[in-house]
Amino acid sequence: MTPRVTAVIPAAGFGRRMEVSTPKQFLLLDGVPVLVHTLRVFEVSPLIHDVCLVVPPGMEPSCRVELIDSYGLKKVSRIVPGGETRQASVYQGLMKTSPDADQVVVHDGVRPFLTTELLQRLLEAAKDGTGVIAAVPLKDTPKEIREDGTIVSTPDRARLVLAQTPQVFSRKVLMEAHQKAYADGVLGTDDSALVERLGHPVRMIEGSWDNIKITTPEDLRWAERILEMRQPGIGRK
Repeated sequence: MTPRVTAVIPAAGFGRRMEVSTPKQFLLLDGVPVLVHTLRVFEVSPLIHDVCLVVPPGMEPSCRVELIDSYGLKKVSRIVPGGETRQASVYQGLMKTSPDADQVVVHDGVRPFLTTELLQRLLEAAKDGTGVIAAVPLKDTPKEIREDGTIVSTPDRARLVLAQTPQVFSRKVLMEAHQKAYADGVLGTDDSALVERLGHPVRMIEGSWDNIKITTPEDLRWAERILEMRQPGIGRK
């Protein structure tokens, strides 16, 4: 039986590192908000049943009118106010997902270059119930340092990866991980970290270096270059 898959898209940050007043997810990329580029991939994927979008508190009505309705994004069934941290925002969205969902895909709203092909590979890999994340291998040599900048060690980069989103988990496992983190006062850097701390297995599959997270002005300029190099279309392979 085909699993029911819900996507939770955290897009509630204010992007202070972007150095502009407009939250980064609403900045224009080729005339279209970054967040809309992201949501369109989930809109066209036949594997995604619905989307729960998490936005800055108070912006739910404007996001519904100016983004979801204006761009015809039919799969966004819920728009939820976010929390003080990304983790809190994901938890807010997760609690609004349907209990009927078998799997939950968490993807950053400011990663607009996800492809339908990568999304499909992640969901295929997660069919057995194992958590799966996209990640890329390191290109440079990593160094562990002290606070004063002194190098402590040189980890083997062959055993290290850079985590990205999407990240896919069973709804039950992800809910348990967030509830336990909330109860314990634990703040993780991604959802995988919360699942890992409970002892649940999480695998990685290779993502894409184009799957960037737009955080700084330099990221936005690089996003414009990526868009220029790609052929027109949504959910490109």
